Amino acid sequence: MMTMRAGIKKNTIYNMIKTFSQVIFPLITFPYITRTLLAENVGKINFGSSIVSYFSLMASLGISTYAIRECSKRRENKEELSNIASQLFSINMIMTFCSYTLLGITLLFAKPLQDYRLLISIQSLSIVCTTLGADWLNSAMEDFKYISIRTMIFQIFSLALMFLFVRETGDYYKYAGIVVLSSGGASLVNIFYRRKFCKIRFTTHVHFMAHVKSIVTMFVLLLSQNIFLSSDQTILGLFCGDVEVGLYSTAVKIYNIVNTVIASIAYVVMPKMSNLFAKKEYEEINKLYLYSGQFIIILGLPCIFGLNLLSYEIIYIIGGVEFLGAVPVLRILSVSLILMFITGLIGNIILLPSGNEKYFLYGCVVAAVINIITNIIFIPRFGSIAAACTTLVSHFVVMAISAFFADKNAKIFSFARFLPDALSGCVIMSIAVLLISCIIDNIYIRTFVAVFIGAVIYFIVLFFRKNSLVCDAFYSVYNKIKGRK
Repeated sequence: MMTMRAGIKKNTIYNMIKTFSQVIFPLITFPYITRTLLAENVGKINFGSSIVSYFSLMASLGISTYAIRECSKRRENKEELSNIASQLFSINMIMTFCSYTLLGITLLFAKPLQDYRLLISIQSLSIVCTTLGADWLNSAMEDFKYISIRTMIFQIFSLALMFLFVRETGDYYKYAGIVVLSSGGASLVNIFYRRKFCKIRFTTHVHFMAHVKSIVTMFVLLLSQNIFLSSDQTILGLFCGDVEVGLYSTAVKIYNIVNTVIASIAYVVMPKMSNLFAKKEYEEINKLYLYSGQFIIILGLPCIFGLNLLSYEIIYIIGGVEFLGAVPVLRILSVSLILMFITGLIGNIILLPSGNEKYFLYGCVVAAVINIITNIIFIPRFGSIAAACTTLVSHFVVMAISAFFADKNAKIFSFARFLPDALSGCVIMSIAVLLISCIIDNIYIRTFVAVFIGAVIYFIVLFFRKNSLVCDAFYSVYNKIKGRK
């Protein structure tokens, strides 16, 4: 288990480096983009992205998560790996063609989208790039080092292009193209690199019946999850206009950054959990799940407190005065993060690897239906505030249903033992941040000092409470520094 845990820690670091590079890019670009393109054009970009996301989901058909699970089981047999990977790649290519056909028809005949045709066409290029790249193979083989390095290189390149070419309010088409390049270009490079694992080719010899049940289940699961991410912005765009979408999407972007970073461990753990569930090794399953839960609670809870305490400062720095209407939205969404963390633990680390994705699906479908209905009822009257509240309610629903159907041999709430450590640190950290907010007037200096001092105080509290995750990290760094002297 120690060797396995060491591998998990190493891959988690690589995956977090990749995630941080994906976070740094929008953090650096968004303040510039919001001030250059302004709320209306930012709203157009995010509205276009929400439309593309539906067709992207159709093209992927839930294959990515299913492929990671199935390829990880066959990673030791190159011939079997090549066979299953080629079949799934071929299904993905067919669905991508169908997705583009439907997208073309939609753009031609949907009148509300007439002004967005060129923008959506540019943004949709990410669909074919993702399909051709087949990054799910790298994840199944746990090659997180390559993924992180490749992602960082393309993010830096795209960052330079943005500052060179996005200079005026009307440059949002250029910005959309650069965003596609940052992710799509990285995917295309993988066409050549993945040959080290196996040969992936388009084939007509696909055993559809062997895959269709799981793939369709994954598709409906991801569709319902995608509704959480996109339906709010889509309905806001239809009923309230681009400005309201711009405000809401600003808060969502920050909220998603935190969730993506903290939840990155799920993609590292999933392949190993799939193997453990196949062998029914519940002792090891619970140990690995407990480690994952500790990681998410210890790092996630202070982020939730921090978003609430510094929501005004964060929105001001990232979006400017024009986006301060997003402050209450961010505060509401930050509360839903704890529900998202728990749902991710149960769903992505227990239900999916164990082959019980249908139960995760039940929760997501019910929550998605509730999300759509409540959005249609309340968004026209209350705007982005309603969108944030319906998201909070929906996440609670999917968490409750997922917990009810989880494998009873898995101790799904074992991570609760780490809550006293995290809460103690958060309370003391919050007091320090509030004092700093009263002392320092400059918003930029205040935010930097509050984040730095708050983080230091939080981890000091956890160290003295002898939290194992923090203590292990401290002594690991200490021993390496000591060994160099």
